[in-house]
Amino acid sequence: MIYDSQYNRLALLGTSVHGVSLFDTTLRDGEQAPGIALSAEDKMKIASALNDLGVSIIEVGFAASGDTERDMIKKIAQMNLSSTVCSLARSVKGDIDAVIDCDIGYVHTFLATSDIHLKYKLKMTREEVKAKAVDAIEYARSHGLKVQFSCEDATRTDIDFLKEMHIAAQDAGAGTINVPDTVGVIYPTAMTYLISELMKVTKVPMAVHCHNDMGLAVANSLAAVAAGAKQVHVCVNGLGERTGNAALEEIALGLYANFGVEVADLSRIGDVSKMVSRITGYPIPYNKPIVGRNAFAHESGIHVHGVLNNAATYEAFRPELVGVDRHIVLGKHSGAHSVKDRLNALKVKFPEDKIPELLAKIKELAVGGKEIDDAELMVIADHILWKRGDDDPVKLKEFAVFTGKGVTATATVAVEIDGSVRTSSNTGIGPVDASIKAIRCAVNDKITLEEYKLNAITGGSDSICEVTVVIKGAYDLSRLSVGKAVGLDIVATSVDATMEAINRDYIRGKGERNG
Repeated sequence: MIYDSQYNRLALLGTSVHGVSLFDTTLRDGEQAPGIALSAEDKMKIASALNDLGVSIIEVGFAASGDTERDMIKKIAQMNLSSTVCSLARSVKGDIDAVIDCDIGYVHTFLATSDIHLKYKLKMTREEVKAKAVDAIEYARSHGLKVQFSCEDATRTDIDFLKEMHIAAQDAGAGTINVPDTVGVIYPTAMTYLISELMKVTKVPMAVHCHNDMGLAVANSLAAVAAGAKQVHVCVNGLGERTGNAALEEIALGLYANFGVEVADLSRIGDVSKMVSRITGYPIPYNKPIVGRNAFAHESGIHVHGVLNNAATYEAFRPELVGVDRHIVLGKHSGAHSVKDRLNALKVKFPEDKIPELLAKIKELAVGGKEIDDAELMVIADHILWKRGDDDPVKLKEFAVFTGKGVTATATVAVEIDGSVRTSSNTGIGPVDASIKAIRCAVNDKITLEEYKLNAITGGSDSICEVTVVIKGAYDLSRLSVGKAVGLDIVATSVDATMEAINRDYIRGKGERNG
């Protein structure tokens, strides 16, 4: 179900990737995104979902940050998840003691190694940093903890010193060494070089933690895996500090598509993404890869035609692979194939010869980016079938309405009847009332409005509205006539419905007279 490029396979020929896993930090780094504050219950729900997804390690928080955080970590530890539960800790004994107190078996320690951090943040020498890192790792190991160690700001650290740190960390007992691109500045080919160099001295598995400041977090992570990294730090929906981290869903799909490695239950990704969005309050961008609303939305007529014949024409993979749905959008760029497909799906029989008229109405209503949903499509189709032709004996030539707060609504219309144009203005208790009164005065002042019905099809503020009017006395003073119209503007649609009712009565009356 992956429709990738053959050039990927050529470029990766001979690249062997296996034993790769995910280290999810949604509950730690993800929560550090501005405005996110998760309760213990929130974190437990997300941890359970990540566990079901098949994530290898879940970094659930920072134990040393306070009693509340430690209590939360203890609760998650007691859930007996299949995933390994981990806490972040600085390279200090107090932080590691906090992790030990949580009764979990895995700690992620870190210490900055770049010269800029050593000079301006830590105010320590390289030797002091190395000694402190080793001391923390050994302390954690002596208390039975598995250790992952990170050289913070690794991608801006001198390569020789970085190698020294890796050697020292693995000798001290670190089971995994992480390479963070802390401020998201490295380039994929540079990441390939860096991991390849570190592989020369690093005997334990390496992980990567990439931030997205330059929009390269996913690309850098995949480049690292191709170069030999065995673990990728991710956050659901790409959450995290500043512009976020490598997105779990994009990494999982990228590993599967390019290397055939399945690190998670891909079919659950859509549901997990939506749940995390709902709990954190961070909306999923419409154009977000894999899980965004537009990821499998097609509006262009050419694209829809292709996708309906063969999804591979305009999709990289089938949406059901990641538990989401394809969405054929009806809007300004839609073509006949889109409309026919939606009508067939809705089991609506619609005449082929009226498809152009229906499509034209959809495009008219979709100006400004409006999307036509199924309920609205059915109403528009029904209106096309219900309405008469364009041979109106009574034509609305001009229409204007003036309204506002503290202003009496005033409408002016110009109506042509049998070649004669009549102009009228009138006021009303609102723009609809004023407009219908003005039409009545221009056509026949004996017209009465017997019934007016307005229906917002979807209930949204941009919903298409359907107006039905019943009038009496347009041509035959004793006869009722019905008019319907659909549109985005209530006033204009009310005017259209009124004119439809008038014309129906005129056509019927003239037919009877001529007969």
